[in-house]
Amino acid sequence: MSPRVGLDQKMIVNVAAQLADTEGVESITLANIAKKLNVRPPSLFNHIQGLPSVKKELALLGMTILYEKLKVASNNKTKDEAIFALADAYVNFVKEHPGLYQFTIKAPETDEKELEKVSNQIITLLSDILTAYGLSNEDKIHGIRALRSILHGFSSLVQMGAFGLQISVKDSFQLMIEGYIESLKRLAQKNT
Repeated sequence: MSPRVGLDQKMIVNVAAQLADTEGVESITLANIAKKLNVRPPSLFNHIQGLPSVKKELALLGMTILYEKLKVASNNKTKDEAIFALADAYVNFVKEHPGLYQFTIKAPETDEKELEKVSNQIITLLSDILTAYGLSNEDKIHGIRALRSILHGFSSLVQMGAFGLQISVKDSFQLMIEGYIESLKRLAQKNT
């Protein structure tokens, strides 16, 4: 069977990303993707190797978009301002792409070179920001892990509608990031 004109891997991955964001990660099946593209499922195999390859491409797409958003948000900013901008960008990415975000969580395998490259770009971006606090290399890794955990936890709880009290969630977010920044400053003082 010859490939459908106009159909390509990028189109398939974009449809899968839309499905993930609008209908949830569990909706990503070859049958659902084919239905959205108005083709039969076997037609997809002219462009992809199967569902695992689509999911790897979703991880790459998600990480790339996340990196770009973090980079733009923190551009020309340092220290506290950069952290706040980056945190906002992260939370907004999760809000805009709740399904695609799920594919960005797992650390890349050693054979996933493109995904590892983007992951390392995010780590480098964060590390560069944390350098201004005077942290050791080891403490920068702790700082990156802490920030990721804070932002993932907060974003996940917001997504699940976990904050029902009539207190500003935005104020809670501000307080949380301020606390994180204070912990960085205490960590830096330990090194002096």
